[in-house]
Amino acid sequence: MKKIDMLTPIGILIGISMVVFGVISSGGMSGFLAFIDVPSILIVLGGVFGTLCVSFPLKQLKNMGRVGKQAFQSKEINVEEIVGTFVHLSEKARREGLLSLEAELEQIDDSFVKKGILLAIDGVEPEMIRELLEAEIAAVEERHTRGRSMFEKAGDYAPAWGMIGTLVGLVLMLKSLNTPSSLGPNMAIALLTTFYGALLSNLFFQPIAAKLAVKTEHELFVKEVIIEGVIGLQAGQNSRFVQAKLKVFAPVEKRKLEEKREHVREA
Repeated sequence: MKKIDMLTPIGILIGISMVVFGVISSGGMSGFLAFIDVPSILIVLGGVFGTLCVSFPLKQLKNMGRVGKQAFQSKEINVEEIVGTFVHLSEKARREGLLSLEAELEQIDDSFVKKGILLAIDGVEPEMIRELLEAEIAAVEERHTRGRSMFEKAGDYAPAWGMIGTLVGLVLMLKSLNTPSSLGPNMAIALLTTFYGALLSNLFFQPIAAKLAVKTEHELFVKEVIIEGVIGLQAGQNSRFVQAKLKVFAPVEKRKLEEKREHVREA
């Protein structure tokens, strides 16, 4: 079940709040209003969107919102629960045979786990199971990389369009030196586009790309754990051996806590 990843909106809110606080504490509300300039915003956002249209096909751009949404969601993937699932399945497989695991599939939500167990039930060789599942992992990684690249590129393009806006503002300012009333608005475009470009890149596009990369890394790690569990099932390994093998994938802190509990039980 997916939940809201509160750290993402909280981080963005903190960043924006610190900028607003710094502006208002120095120049008051009038100083804050001086940082609102629609032409500068349009230059940066329009430029970034235009370059993304040039860089990516329409089919991929349509998914940008869905991909970005993943940075604001948190899907609970508990390695300890996966280990417990495969320990239970290995015990049942040794008692009743691999075919008995078909009854357990209805209780498993993860399609990757289901696919692996079905391959094991069908008697596919361990090397072939690993090859098929790792091919699926590679496909997932490639798909996530393509989605994340849109935000990475947007993060690269935003500061560049900020500089383009600065050049536009400077040209307009130099052309209107004889008209003092137009110097202020032209200077705003010159400076604020750089500000907007840097802010969008470093507080939105690049952080979201980094969060997506972390989520992808964790998902692929969990799938590797699942592959080892499936191989253990297919090989008919003892449940204790399966547990010992998969426990090495658990976080160090939780492994140490489990070891302490085992020592207490033995005592």
